[in-house]
Amino acid sequence: MEINNSNILITGGSSGIGKETARQFIKKGAKVVITGRDEIKLNQVAAEIVAIPLLFDISDLTGINKMAKKAISLLDGKIDVLVNNAGIGVFPKLGEISIEDLQNVYMTNVFGLALLTQEIVKTFKKQNYGNIINIGFSASQKGFVGGSIYAASKFAVRGMTQSWQAELREFNIRVSLVNPSEVATAFADPKRKEREEMSNKLGSKEIAHSIVSVVEMRDKGFIPELNIWATNPF
Repeated sequence: MEINNSNILITGGSSGIGKETARQFIKKGAKVVITGRDEIKLNQVAAEIVAIPLLFDISDLTGINKMAKKAISLLDGKIDVLVNNAGIGVFPKLGEISIEDLQNVYMTNVFGLALLTQEIVKTFKKQNYGNIINIGFSASQKGFVGGSIYAASKFAVRGMTQSWQAELREFNIRVSLVNPSEVATAFADPKRKEREEMSNKLGSKEIAHSIVSVVEMRDKGFIPELNIWATNPF
């Protein structure tokens, strides 16, 4: 896809992977809407990278239809790429799991993601064209200690991705799953403070580069799933 003059929606775009992905798309000439829940931070980041801010909590399922329409309106009625980046995580071990934790994670990582994508796909189908990038992380492929809730939510994202690939190819809609290993971001920090770049961990730049590269492939092909690892994590 030609990124210059394209229209892109990135959820969770006010920090980390979402922010850097937006930055890289904008540098290549895209018009980008970023969403976030913290209005002050969202507006500051949008001004910094020259994105369009959309205050939106994806876990508020009742507002998804309205927000999807608003996002497309901000993009002048046309959208080329949806990056489903917004996500949260909690990591209790079996025996410590609460219904509240299950509901909170699934409302954002699974239910909100699915319902927003469903709304955006209506426009993709009318266009007979579109790109969906889901962020799975390595947790979408393998469980880990404390991963009962988070890994299960990402396994669900992987399953949805594969199902949408089967359903949407006839409409020229490409659906890809991007799986980073550990990334030094603000993820899982209750204060949403960005972690310092680490020499042995991936940073947001590597993941954003991967997302942009997936989208840039000629439209006749697509990458169903992409794994990104740190070269030397030791």
